[in-house]
Amino acid sequence: MRSTDTINRSRSYEAFPFCSPCRVRYRMSRLIRLLRSFSRTCQQLSGVTAALMFVAATRLAPFAGGGSAAALIQILFAARFSRSPSKRRPRCEIGRHSVSSYQPWNGIDARRPHYSTFAAMLALVSLLPGCATAPLVQGGGLSSYDGLKPSDGKVTKSRLHVKKEQLAAAKTINIAPTAFPPSVAPTLSNEQRVLVANAVNRALCVSLSDRFKVVTPDVPADLTVRAAVTHATETDEVAAGISAATSIGASFVDTSVPIPVPRIPIGLGDLSIEAEAVDRSGRQQAAMVWGRGATAFFSTPRASKASDVYDLAGAFGDDFANLLNKGQSPFEGVGIDIPSWDKIGSKMGLAPKYAACENYGRAPGIAGLVGGKLGLPPEWTDDGPKVARSP
Repeated sequence: MRSTDTINRSRSYEAFPFCSPCRVRYRMSRLIRLLRSFSRTCQQLSGVTAALMFVAATRLAPFAGGGSAAALIQILFAARFSRSPSKRRPRCEIGRHSVSSYQPWNGIDARRPHYSTFAAMLALVSLLPGCATAPLVQGGGLSSYDGLKPSDGKVTKSRLHVKKEQLAAAKTINIAPTAFPPSVAPTLSNEQRVLVANAVNRALCVSLSDRFKVVTPDVPADLTVRAAVTHATETDEVAAGISAATSIGASFVDTSVPIPVPRIPIGLGDLSIEAEAVDRSGRQQAAMVWGRGATAFFSTPRASKASDVYDLAGAFGDDFANLLNKGQSPFEGVGIDIPSWDKIGSKMGLAPKYAACENYGRAPGIAGLVGGKLGLPPEWTDDGPKVARSP
């Protein structure tokens, strides 16, 4: 049997911390040393980009918890860690390995102008929301609101009900034009409202093609889908334009790791829509009141008042189509839905599966992706419904 001294000096136990407090310091010391190399790349970012990255750290800090949140903020501060011996004080020995009490915040001089700016920014951005809150607004357009039950997703609020057996027996479906009254969003132009309503119909038509045969509205079908926008908040064009320009500028920064730049969480748009599916006799077989707001991390900033509601319109079309295709809430379960080849092709601007979807025009495809990266308004890349383009 080996003595305690032999075990303490053996190779397998040389770097393993036995003492619980030392174990925490040891692991935090290793984590900070690994993050120091990444912090150097952050120092290359411009002032505006660093500010937006700091917004991201502030929003992620409550979800990271403990030392991870401090580490995130420390990275985005890009502080220079001091290596002077006075900043490291040995606390305990683990075999022959010395664990230091590392003080990463000692490298920050609060009297420097840029650090005081960051400190002031921390107080400001902590008050900003990371996403827009969309209310669930009933417009009175559904044939019935009875039986609607809450079914929320991670970023979506909804109330819905569905009759799965009746939907399973349906084979054909048509889509009535989506209503977008001027009184709902008076600041949007008529062109923008038409574009948003058409985005709803296009997304519904493409997604419903996976399960149903889609026919034109003038052809009788087993189910008819009716939708109406009940609430819409415009996007702040200035904040979205600055976010897009900052994202483009960050792409030219030479870093070994791609750094996502969140948009400024000011003036985010939101959208609320209600829709139902009725059978040939007009009886409601499914209904949904849906609401979602844009987020600072996952919404594409574009210099247009209708940019967020345009993107959210497509998201609603996918959610309501999934409700009809599966006969259950699209927010239940944790499975990953793999899109069909027809749906992928339609999203890329190719011909849709059914000719009825041609009435809503084709998706912008590559032009839309490039335009989104450049922050161009959706009015510039989406031609809108086919009827509107015909002479």
